[in-house]
Amino acid sequence: MACFPWRVFWIIQALVDVTLSQEIYAPHSIRIEGDLTLGGLFPVHARGVSGEPCGDIKKENGIHRLEAMLYALDQINSDDELLPNITLGARVLDTCSRDTYALEQSLTFVQALIQKDTSDVRCTNGEPPVFVKPEKVVGVIGASASSVSIMVANILRLFQIPQISYASTAPELSDDRRYDFFSRVVPPDSFQAQAMVDIVKLMGWNYVSTVASEGSYGEKGVEAFMQISREAGGICIAQSLKIPHDHKQADFDKIIRQLLETRHARAVIIFAYDEDIRGILNASKRADQVGHFLWIGSDSWGAKNSPIQGLEDAAIGAVTILPKRATIEGFDQYFTSRTLENNRRNVWFAEFWEENFNCKLMSSSKKEDTSRKCTVFGLFNRGPGLRHQAPTPSTLQHPQDIICSRGYDLGWAEGQERIGTDSKYEQEGKVQFVIDAVYAMAHALHNMQKDLCPDQSGVCGEMEHAGGKKLLKYIRSVNFNGSAGTSVTFNRNGDAPGRYDLFQYQMNINNTPGYKVIGQWIETLQLRINEMQWPNSEMKIPSSVCSLPCKTGQRKKMVKGMPCCWHCEPCDGYQYQFDETSCKLCAYNMHPNANRTGCQPIPIVKLEWHSPWAVIPVFLAMLGIIATTIVMATFIRYNDTPIVRASGRELSYVLLTGIFLCYIITFVMIATPDIAVCSFRRIFLGLGMCISYAALLTKTNRIYRIFEEGKTSVTPPKLISPTSQLAITSSLISVQLLGVLIWFGVDPPNTIIDYDEQKTINPDKARGVLKCDITDLQIICSLGYSILLMVTCTIYAIKTRGVPENFNEAKPIGFTMYTTCIVWLAFIPIFFGTAQSAEKLYIQTTTLTISMNLSASVALGMLYMPKVYVIIFHPELNVQKRKRSFKAVVTAATMSSRLSHKPSDRPNGEAKTELCENVDPNS
Repeated sequence: MACFPWRVFWIIQALVDVTLSQEIYAPHSIRIEGDLTLGGLFPVHARGVSGEPCGDIKKENGIHRLEAMLYALDQINSDDELLPNITLGARVLDTCSRDTYALEQSLTFVQALIQKDTSDVRCTNGEPPVFVKPEKVVGVIGASASSVSIMVANILRLFQIPQISYASTAPELSDDRRYDFFSRVVPPDSFQAQAMVDIVKLMGWNYVSTVASEGSYGEKGVEAFMQISREAGGICIAQSLKIPHDHKQADFDKIIRQLLETRHARAVIIFAYDEDIRGILNASKRADQVGHFLWIGSDSWGAKNSPIQGLEDAAIGAVTILPKRATIEGFDQYFTSRTLENNRRNVWFAEFWEENFNCKLMSSSKKEDTSRKCTVFGLFNRGPGLRHQAPTPSTLQHPQDIICSRGYDLGWAEGQERIGTDSKYEQEGKVQFVIDAVYAMAHALHNMQKDLCPDQSGVCGEMEHAGGKKLLKYIRSVNFNGSAGTSVTFNRNGDAPGRYDLFQYQMNINNTPGYKVIGQWIETLQLRINEMQWPNSEMKIPSSVCSLPCKTGQRKKMVKGMPCCWHCEPCDGYQYQFDETSCKLCAYNMHPNANRTGCQPIPIVKLEWHSPWAVIPVFLAMLGIIATTIVMATFIRYNDTPIVRASGRELSYVLLTGIFLCYIITFVMIATPDIAVCSFRRIFLGLGMCISYAALLTKTNRIYRIFEEGKTSVTPPKLISPTSQLAITSSLISVQLLGVLIWFGVDPPNTIIDYDEQKTINPDKARGVLKCDITDLQIICSLGYSILLMVTCTIYAIKTRGVPENFNEAKPIGFTMYTTCIVWLAFIPIFFGTAQSAEKLYIQTTTLTISMNLSASVALGMLYMPKVYVIIFHPELNVQKRKRSFKAVVTAATMSSRLSHKPSDRPNGEAKTELCENVDPNS
């Protein structure tokens, strides 16, 4: 590894020898004598094709910038306060926009620093040769392209030659460990990339493509953009494409086709050189996609006309970035006054003259696209020593054959063309930075001279031997107002602060295209969106998104690996949109609002009095109450008549009370639930039926025991007196009341809102049901005891079916119980079969109340209506028969059944009342 530095020097030495040999016969540099010499690297020519190192001359990026350096040197050398008694010279080279060629050229700067062994070299006469010592370059201004600066910086750092670039913005050059002698007066692309990210986000774009020229500038610029966009979030890269160095037209067409594969990514970030930008715009025109892409160009595009000349329609709407700059009026005056006569120091100026005025200086000119002659009068010798007689333009065939001795050159007679008058002129955007770079070097040298040579004017010995490392320290410390009035400083990495102007290429009032300043970026973005124009006269900001925003109430289902792409899925059911990517269920008592952005309370419903579900039961209950009242009033009115007495007055009143309560429960079940209503529901729900069936059970049991006892004994059974009957009935009813009291103690009555009962598939139709805290099972349990009494009563009714027909109580009770059983058998499947229905509240309440109304109506109709009919319409039958003993009654009934007397043999109701009304319970 110790041999590596020596190998590097050997390679450099070999390249220097080749360079020197070429320089003698083909000079491609500008030399300006001075006490201190600055190097200069400029892309005077474009990259060559077909194996040629250099191509066409670059008027703006090349000549303008080169002349800016010469202008700055003139200004400094004429300034008595800056570097007094010190003249700055220059050695300016052409990089031909190619990094390898620039490396080869830049070896000229290190010639003076390489010690050459010339001991073995002898002239033909045997004497040692006389070598002209090359000038020592103290610092280099340049280069332009980042790839060139990187290549050159690797050589210059070996010889500790400071370098200040005026246009290289690759973030890679901020690495102070690798490029420690590199500085720049333009901000790095990391700032530019941040500005681009801010623009993209402000426009609402989240899906963009990138295109980069192959090399450090393009690739590192895109890399910085992608890195910052990842850190910022919300931006996805659809395509990241690269333009090859040796590109062809097909390469640009392929790039456009690839960009169109993701058509929604209309925004395209471009870090590319002029010729590459032209190639992309041309390809978009060939693909008939003018106006489709939204270009965002880096500072290599800036506000230059060269990339878009002839392609203005394809560039409309492009947003470009350029480090903040100002037009230097002094340079405009200087440059527009340049002629072939007064600018002989620029060896490329004649070529620029031909290109700028579209004319030929001589017949052998390389410019082949015109036959117009420039207004030049001839060649002349500016000094003695010209090896050949100066030819005229008509006789000069190969001007490169004219070799001048050192100190002599060729001059051109001044023509009539003038820059800015006979040709279009606009100051190139980086002119300011070239001037600032030269002044930064001059201020550093000035400060170093003051420190190292305090008592001496001009360059002292200590300054000559100070070295580049010391000069670098002074460069990084400079702080002065530049040519545009803004401060020129460097951070620890040699970068300038980020200050950018934002341009858009748009149609102006005169319907001619041009760049317009639409904002700036100085650490934060300031953009005047209202002043922006878009392709195809679009009024709103065009979209460049992978997926359109989801509607309200929809969530984003992200595409794997592409956080900016998603599918929109609606929040369904009882879900609402919690955030962009998720839905959440509403609380149990809520449902989503109309646009599903939140939840709102579910409406509360209850059974209303005007509902059809309530009208029918209420109507039946009112009829039943009226009928019951009439029967009870009739019985009270005719309380001592035989029929009332024969029906068992005490139990009849109990039974009628139960029937009345069965009708009343309808109103309690429909009333708006509260604690009082719920308490009454628990009490009266089973009580009415319990009272009714307890009385009927007591009656059927009495009849059964009477006839069963009569078969074996003439002694009447016990507990058949009215008092005993009431006691038995009361004991049966007390069981129901005891169960209700226990229910109250275990589970006090309360109201609840049931949200599950009417939670429909469609949440808009969901309703909370206000009801008492009574479950279906509790309802059945409450009715269960009454149903048990009913079943028991039915069993006794079946057992007493053999009682003679003319016994007035048994058969009506039997028919009542059979019918009641049928009603409740129908009730049970309806009640439980609708448990899952959305109309459960209405169906179950209506079914329950109607079933109770029907049960009460059957008992009322079969047991009491015939008696009321006889009492009111046939009072002659309501008479008392003679009393007979229990034995006589039972014997008569038995014989009657055996003889099977027809009921028509006796007047209606006569026998039916006789047997019971004359039974003496005590006999």
